[in-house]
Amino acid sequence: MIPGPTSRAFDMLGGTPLMWRLASLALFFAIWEIAGRTNFNWAFPTFLETMAALWEMLADGSMISAYGRTLEPLVIGLVISLGIGVSAGVLMGLRRDVEWITLPVFITMQAAPMAALIPLITFVYGIGLTSKVLAVCMLAMPVIAINSYKAVRNVPPSLVDMSQSFMGSRRQQVFKIILPAASPMMFAGIRLGVAEGFSGVVLAELLITPTGIGDLITFNRSVAKFAHMYAAIFSIVAFAVIAVSLLHRVETSLFRPEKRGA
Repeated sequence: MIPGPTSRAFDMLGGTPLMWRLASLALFFAIWEIAGRTNFNWAFPTFLETMAALWEMLADGSMISAYGRTLEPLVIGLVISLGIGVSAGVLMGLRRDVEWITLPVFITMQAAPMAALIPLITFVYGIGLTSKVLAVCMLAMPVIAINSYKAVRNVPPSLVDMSQSFMGSRRQQVFKIILPAASPMMFAGIRLGVAEGFSGVVLAELLITPTGIGDLITFNRSVAKFAHMYAAIFSIVAFAVIAVSLLHRVETSLFRPEKRGA
């Protein structure tokens, strides 16, 4: 087979997906810089101005302090979502009666518009930590629970039949056959749940009360420091991408490629 221009370019870049990702990011940042320099909108900073503002907030400690306040409800909400979501998903996958009672609740939570429910949460629980934790749970828990449910339900029946043919007990079927076979897809749901949970905590900080990283966005917007506002938004995206990428690496190291979740 004669190599074409695409394959030659791929070889020139090192032939690795990492090089293509870096090239894609470089192109995006270059377009951002050019768009900012055209002055099509006075509130849109250039990429270099945004990075300078990001470095300034990191140097004075305001960014680190903001993430310290943001991570508290995020971590608490994710721990609760993991415990309840995985347990409920496994039970729904194992028992039809639990599925009939519980699955509609998680489907409704996943379909409900979060921005419309946050004022209701604030009215009931106030503007404190509880409301933000609930916002994280309402976005992360349905994803984790439904993926865990689907993972258990999609376990090949032949594996269960094999366990039964060897006179395995129900407990052995669950802990030695079903859960190990379902774990790759369950982990993929956990990865998606973490991403949803981070969206939930930022949304809560913007709509409930300006604290943490949401406070940086709201304050800098109010004083027209748009480079700092975009820097805070950029840090949110970067943090979420890094966290999900690390979880994906953990998933890659734990599970074989043919059993890895989507």
